[in-house]
Amino acid sequence: MATASPRHLLDDLINTGQQQQQQQEQQQELPISLEAIVLTIFLSIIIIMTVFGNLLVMVALCKDRHLRRKKTNYFIVSLAFADLLVALLVMPFAAIELTTGQWRYGEIFCLVRTSLDVLLTTASILHLCCIALDRYYAICCQPLVYRHKMTPVRVAVMLSGCWLIPTFISFLPIMQSWNAIGIEDIIEERRALAGGSNDTSCVFLVNRPYALICSAVAFYVPLALMVLAYQRIYVTAMTHVRQIETLQRAGSAPVTGTAPLITLRPSTSSDPSETYCLRTTTGSSLEHAPTANSRMRVETKAAKTLAIIMGCFCLCWAPFFITNVVDPFIHYSVPWQLWTAWLWLGYINSGLNPFLYAFLNRAFRRAFLLILCCGDERYARQGSCSYGHTHRVCSAASVNGTSMGLRLSLLPNRSYSDNGQTILANEQY
Repeated sequence: MATASPRHLLDDLINTGQQQQQQQEQQQELPISLEAIVLTIFLSIIIIMTVFGNLLVMVALCKDRHLRRKKTNYFIVSLAFADLLVALLVMPFAAIELTTGQWRYGEIFCLVRTSLDVLLTTASILHLCCIALDRYYAICCQPLVYRHKMTPVRVAVMLSGCWLIPTFISFLPIMQSWNAIGIEDIIEERRALAGGSNDTSCVFLVNRPYALICSAVAFYVPLALMVLAYQRIYVTAMTHVRQIETLQRAGSAPVTGTAPLITLRPSTSSDPSETYCLRTTTGSSLEHAPTANSRMRVETKAAKTLAIIMGCFCLCWAPFFITNVVDPFIHYSVPWQLWTAWLWLGYINSGLNPFLYAFLNRAFRRAFLLILCCGDERYARQGSCSYGHTHRVCSAASVNGTSMGLRLSLLPNRSYSDNGQTILANEQY
């Protein structure tokens, strides 16, 4: 009876071990592939929604001449353009790197991609700050002050600043490797741990000075300005509500003759034809207006709107910039998974901005309906009615048998002035 030679036994053992290893690798590849597929679908949805929302905002402004008349909308469309570029030039490469686990485009393009990332996300945040300042001047200042502050030239300068300032913290220092001064050894160590060379890994670390300056310019200073602006806007809005209620309670109708007429003019318009009236009418048959409940609803809605805007901004970007400042002081010990999660949370803000700054605006919503419904005349007539000053909001209050009707034709984001006293009429809120 022939016996197997030691050499044959050794070959059998090797073959068996290789088969078992292949089976284990196949079992491990299946969940990894499913995870990659799910991650790819999720990131693709984020990118597509960001592109669609911001592109819709830009098309709406190009097609609707009424939207082009308002200065704030130029900030909104420039914001949409910045967010659109984030979705087209930054997010896809970040998604490919995240799903494949490696960088395939070389060291130079790694620096370009990183510079575009810093440039466009910072530009987006600065646009949010400019929108807050524009609303502050429109609502909290007198009409003449707003027209003096927000001239076309000043709007153009602010928009230029939103795009030029980020270049000083993106392309200039990154392409010159100023962010890596003093931490070259740490960067090389990270590349070695990533298992790749300069051409197959895209490692971006920043030293302490760059982290502090970049974070201050891109986030903390705009955040402080936005908080101050929206706080003043909310206080002013509540003051306007109380002024209107005072007019309702203290208004007294004349005994005979025509009811007096108070002329109101939009603070953001110099057109004499854009005037509105506050007329008192007599009669005891009108019901008492529930001013307390109305005021509570107005205050609650305004607070919710401002809370949503500031809450989404802080929720999306605060984790990233807090980590960006802290990481250099704790020897770069933050896990890359946490970095990636915070970075994509910031990217999501570019997809939320169209909903926060345009979709909440009735004028933009009408333009969106007109675009999505392929120019349906029903929506065209609906939009033209609002611009024709036929959209009315009425409230009445009775004092000693006298009823005063408040009729204001509201335009989006307008504030109205009565003898120098500004009364807020903001359709968006």
